[in-house]
Amino acid sequence: MANILVVDDAAFMRMMVKTMVERAGHHVIAEAQNGQEAVALYHQHKPDLVTMDITMPEMDGIEAVKQIKSQDAHAKVIMCSAMGQQQMVIEAIQSGASDFVVKPFQEPRLLEAIQKVLAK
Repeated sequence: MANILVVDDAAFMRMMVKTMVERAGHHVIAEAQNGQEAVALYHQHKPDLVTMDITMPEMDGIEAVKQIKSQDAHAKVIMCSAMGQQQMVIEAIQSGASDFVVKPFQEPRLLEAIQKVLAK
């Protein structure tokens, strides 16, 4: 079982991800609706994994990943975004993301990404 931080500006997406990960036996330790909250909550809770949206107000997911990784090189982050463009995927991975899931994602795909990243 892993402690997971769920980050998305859309409340329904946070709820959907939370439902999926909890069904798989994980625990959602906190939720954030923008990158600034995500960085603060990461340091407060030290989750095993973060699911991070890219497009958010205040601070986007790519900037949030950079900040989290600069303070914890071992942070595990899965980017979740409707924007499946190649450039966004490349930028997310270069910023330190461990994996990338394109919305709308199926539950098995998200859980597979979580298992893969946690096993690293």
